[in-house]
Amino acid sequence: MIKLEEYKSGEYVKVNDYKAFIPSKINYNWGWDDTKLDKLLAEANRQIGELNAYSLLIPNVDLYIKMHVKIEANKSSRIEGTRTTVEEDLLDITDINPEKRDDWEEVQNYVKATNYGVERIKDGFPVCTRLIRELHKILMQGVRGEHKTPGEFRTSQNWIGGSMPSNAVYVPPPHTEIAECLTDFERFINNEEIDTPDLIKIAILHYQFESIHPFLDGNGRIGRLLIPLYIQSKGMLDKSCLYISDYIERNKDTYYDMLTRVRTHNDMIV
Repeated sequence: MIKLEEYKSGEYVKVNDYKAFIPSKINYNWGWDDTKLDKLLAEANRQIGELNAYSLLIPNVDLYIKMHVKIEANKSSRIEGTRTTVEEDLLDITDINPEKRDDWEEVQNYVKATNYGVERIKDGFPVCTRLIRELHKILMQGVRGEHKTPGEFRTSQNWIGGSMPSNAVYVPPPHTEIAECLTDFERFINNEEIDTPDLIKIAILHYQFESIHPFLDGNGRIGRLLIPLYIQSKGMLDKSCLYISDYIERNKDTYYDMLTRVRTHNDMIV
């Protein structure tokens, strides 16, 4: 067992005139000494249990879920810069201002990707890189990122912030490292021989996915979508009724700061 307090985030490698970050492998059995984390984990499990109970008691819960999938799609897309309202997302495209139609289509694709993922999980398909690629293909179909290889992992360098890798805020691993990073990522998702709690696993997986940034575009939305799909796949919720993007949008700066802190301070617990 490896303790989270001993976590080493990875290393920077020199590539031309910039440095790219290669995250450490995560496919281990994780433990910790911080008792505060035990308390937070217990509270999170309690709240998920309550959410599951409510989802089984509410009449017409599927109608409620259908509406909240739309809200989740809107909020997750807004984090990436789209600017339609939830009310606009419920309209037909012909009723949308032409200046907002690209945003509207991105939200609709997120809804389609979410529903597709939920059904795949219901059918017993595991959360894996194949499913991730299928979700990405739906997400990017016919929208502004349609030329950024929908459904395919990148074969060139990407970056976050700045106009080029040399002045970027963050540069993910070179594309030549993607396969190895994702192999470890996928093994950790479906490693049944470890007893790391699922909520801890999905937190690590979300961070790792965002650090790898395996697609040219759409990584943030896919990374957020993985959270409810993973929880659903582990049987923690009978209905897909967990939505997190509204919280992340309201705390966006803190969210990005915490992702960065893991890399800069080896602080997975933050």
